[in-house]
Amino acid sequence: MIVGLRNEMFDLKILSSKEFDFPIISVGNITVGGTGKTPHTEYIIRLLRNSLKIATLSRGYKRKTRGFLIAETNSTVKQVGDEPLQMKTKFNDVIVAVDSKRVRGIENLLALTDKPDVIILDDAYQHRYVSPGMNILLTDFNRLITKDSLLPFGRLRESATNRSRANIIIVTKCPSQLKPIEERIITKELTIRPYQNLYFTKL
Repeated sequence: MIVGLRNEMFDLKILSSKEFDFPIISVGNITVGGTGKTPHTEYIIRLLRNSLKIATLSRGYKRKTRGFLIAETNSTVKQVGDEPLQMKTKFNDVIVAVDSKRVRGIENLLALTDKPDVIILDDAYQHRYVSPGMNILLTDFNRLITKDSLLPFGRLRESATNRSRANIIIVTKCPSQLKPIEERIITKELTIRPYQNLYFTKL
């Protein structure tokens, strides 16, 4: 009820989402546990890094610091979190930033002298104080969000109906040889809307 009320308040503009006149891509999920957010974020980085200056922004899970911070190659997990440090180690040319308040984090990135061309928000699907230009939602092939339940009975952090906010839905961890009939069944199960695109990825 609380999660539903919160989303309703955003939908009714009682709580406000900030839009930026700037390319922002959000990658996230609505389940507890790994659906592959970081690998997909890294995949997007590899797609864009040759033509655009990229920044990633996450809250920095497990870090002991507060506020806005830009990761360096010699940063520690306690300073920036494990996944941001992993990304900075892999992609030294990418700006990797952490901030629990995404609006503040985006504003700080845009204030940089050498500001990025695009910002990728890692694990921000439920962070509705920012309205990204593109919202990517991940769901595990082995446990589709439409087949799951809200916590504590299942692993959903919010209702599966909120997949309607996504521009792109990616079914992750698919078998290497996914049959066309399986794709059709999942497409029907997720009730993909005209403004949404559905993709399937594998390990």
